[in-house]
Amino acid sequence: MKIVIVDDHAVVRSGFSMILNYQGDMEVVATAADGREAYLMVGKHRPDILLMDLSMPPGESGLVATGKISSDFPDTKIIVLTMYDDEEYLFHVLKSGASGYVLKNAPDEELLSAIRMVYKGGTYIHPQMTTSLVRDYIKKDLETKESDPFKLLSTRETEILPLIAKGYGNKEIAEKLFVSVKTVEAHKAKIMEKLNLKSRPELVEYALRKKLFDF
Repeated sequence: MKIVIVDDHAVVRSGFSMILNYQGDMEVVATAADGREAYLMVGKHRPDILLMDLSMPPGESGLVATGKISSDFPDTKIIVLTMYDDEEYLFHVLKSGASGYVLKNAPDEELLSAIRMVYKGGTYIHPQMTTSLVRDYIKKDLETKESDPFKLLSTRETEILPLIAKGYGNKEIAEKLFVSVKTVEAHKAKIMEKLNLKSRPELVEYALRKKLFDF
């Protein structure tokens, strides 16, 4: 399987690359130092797995990049590799579309198992994270989405919506967000469907109510 590693520390990227390349079924095809570079590497190599650090100052954060990559490249499975063992981080990571959450101090065997599990379509969460709290949070989040359709939008869709409302064309939005016109058109259709909007005037009115012109 093809893997991309994202971390702002070169020594960390090198260390994990050595571990993964030693495995017969894994190959590190690229590394990146921040979220923006990670997005470019995923677009170029289309890896099966992306190992993503959360905190990478001063570049784009791993959490923001996870949402964008998960939305634009759904075939790439994301595993967040972090030092934070706080449930709040876990909740936000799962909402952003990641399929795995591994602590950096975990044994190598755990990381390898997590990669193989996620590659096969599973989800991996570090054992010390409280599973019951995750279930409660997801249940609460679903209830919120039912009452507010805006919560159904992906990270990328929340970026595109105000741009459409402001009058940008599909090509302009594509250039601004570094995606294809077809990707913009697909997100636009999903936005209209999720928000139950039938026309551009309805979309503009919705954006005004939500105060999205401040985005």
